[in-house]
Amino acid sequence: MIKGLIITILTGIAVGLILLWIEYTYFIPIFLPAEEPALPTETSNPCPCTPGKIFNDTFLKKNYLGPEMVVIPAGQFRMGDIQGTGAKWEQPVHDIFLRRFAISRYEITFAEYDLFVIATGARSPDDAGWGRGNLPVINISWKEATIYTEWLSQQTEKEYRLPTEAEWEYAARAETDTNYWWGNDIGHNLANCEDCGSYWSNRKTAQVGSFAANLFKLYDTVGNVYEWTCSEYEEKYTGREQRCLSKHNTTALRTIRGGSWYSHSRFARATNRYRFSRNYRDNNIGFRVVRLIFEQASTD
Repeated sequence: MIKGLIITILTGIAVGLILLWIEYTYFIPIFLPAEEPALPTETSNPCPCTPGKIFNDTFLKKNYLGPEMVVIPAGQFRMGDIQGTGAKWEQPVHDIFLRRFAISRYEITFAEYDLFVIATGARSPDDAGWGRGNLPVINISWKEATIYTEWLSQQTEKEYRLPTEAEWEYAARAETDTNYWWGNDIGHNLANCEDCGSYWSNRKTAQVGSFAANLFKLYDTVGNVYEWTCSEYEEKYTGREQRCLSKHNTTALRTIRGGSWYSHSRFARATNRYRFSRNYRDNNIGFRVVRLIFEQASTD
């Protein structure tokens, strides 16, 4: 009797296991999604064309957002040392017309660049002991900054690159013709440069966005860190300030703009420019990015 009871129990268990296997093999997969649904996230307008519009592009394969961008309106401006107090390599003053484009509101941060480092295994830049997070990434070469923009383009399927010199100055000026977007004098505690009078001046970088934005909604175009452009440096403007240098060119000097925490205010003027080789790194050089906007996609 006991033997028969044991056989009955074992048979029941076996049948139950077989039915459970059949259910999980043939029925449950029908009702399960192919992959875990993505978490809700902010999405960007396929054509963020309206001047002044702030947006982030979304990474296609991960729940990440790209840098915060702002659309810069098309327009014409006078490029170069309008005030006549700069260096000879800030000449000649000339008119430039630019189509609208988007540019990052902030200098690229360590948080944004470290995401790229984790994803690609790229070299992790030294933070000079100042910290990472929302501090501007430093010790970045032109070559490394360019590779970052290529990676960003791959992740978003949008076209990112470094700004040209002309784009940088146009965005930094924000429709002004003074040394700084707020006037001809540096003032006190309006930016982070050697003689700017801020807590960080001549000491280290400040978190991005620590000072007021210019009229195009850009932060830190005066001081904090110099910023790479994609343009080739030349002693006198001849048109190269409007173009990007090929990444395959290993000899030409690249232009930096904007001044830094370490720079005298004279070198943080909107027209000041300097140059380095594509592999040069320093703790006062970072970058911001441009995202192209194609006019034919406009629905405005």
